[in-house]
Amino acid sequence: MSGTNRFWDESQIRDLAARLGYDFSGMVRYDPLSGRPPLARLKAQATRLDAQAVIAPGPDHFEGGQVPQSLIRQLDLIIVSPEETHTRRPTSPYPDNFTGHRA
Repeated sequence: MSGTNRFWDESQIRDLAARLGYDFSGMVRYDPLSGRPPLARLKAQATRLDAQAVIAPGPDHFEGGQVPQSLIRQLDLIIVSPEETHTRRPTSPYPDNFTGHRA
């Protein structure tokens, strides 16, 4: 998605990752020849690397310019510009209808 801005975007991502204390493990680049949707490829790579967060240049790097909620359920998403963080909600070990009392 970065096109000619790829090196600039990578530089900004590396800088932000370092500032926030993350280890930069590399860029995930969209390959239209792979046959996989970009978000599926990103999520698979994040899982493989056991990533805690993904840093993206901007929301425009996602379909429709929208932050994908399915990604945020998996890990934190940090946007370089405008700088913002979308944190995953902690998952509870209890079912949604758990009231705290057992008979």
